Amino acid sequence: MNDKYETLAARIDARFTSNVVRVPSTCRELTYEVERNALLEVAEAIRDEFGFEQLIDVCGVDYLTYGTAEWVTEQATDSGFSRGVMREPVILDESDVFEPRRFAVVYHLLSIQNNARLRLRVFTGENNPPVIKSVVHIWNSANWFEREAFDMYGILFEGHPDLRRVLTDYGFIGHPFRKDFPLSGNVEVHYDAEKGRVAYQPVSIEPRTLVPKVIRDDNRYNPDIKDVATDG
Repeated sequence: MNDKYETLAARIDARFTSNVVRVPSTCRELTYEVERNALLEVAEAIRDEFGFEQLIDVCGVDYLTYGTAEWVTEQATDSGFSRGVMREPVILDESDVFEPRRFAVVYHLLSIQNNARLRLRVFTGENNPPVIKSVVHIWNSANWFEREAFDMYGILFEGHPDLRRVLTDYGFIGHPFRKDFPLSGNVEVHYDAEKGRVAYQPVSIEPRTLVPKVIRDDNRYNPDIKDVATDG
């Protein structure tokens, strides 16, 4: 972390004594975690007092099974083709709630006048569906980014002027970037002869994770083999 960012971090720490926590960074830039209820207050201060006038991206994040391998094996299967992995239900009941730190929204900010970058991360809490306040009135560029996060992760943005799907079809069910969304989707299209048009039906493909039948060491860089190939 260079002196410019350390100075900026000291100013932010002095300005926000609560609701804002610095997150360890691996890219030598600043990242802060903000309390959900304090998002608008912090965002306006970051824009007006710290000069971050440009919002360059808004990303949804699903931390379900973060840090946990779906399957770990060092042995090949000797029968069958593969084994499947049981997944959690894709669409929860209305009475179900999420883990408080499952869904997050990350705001990538740029200060052109100070040539600095900053990230804010906000967790959506237990709400089902996850809800967070829109920042469109603070940074207008958030409009389409928030629609993408809604479409891909199902995160609602309270106060957004036109929160519609932007990347998937109007009849699409589910949110493709959620970790428990099946790769084959929930519905598929087919031509319905009786209706005389294309229609949706439940997907007929069974999702599964493949496990290789053969696990072998990569010997392409073995010095002996490499020398033989060169001599040839």
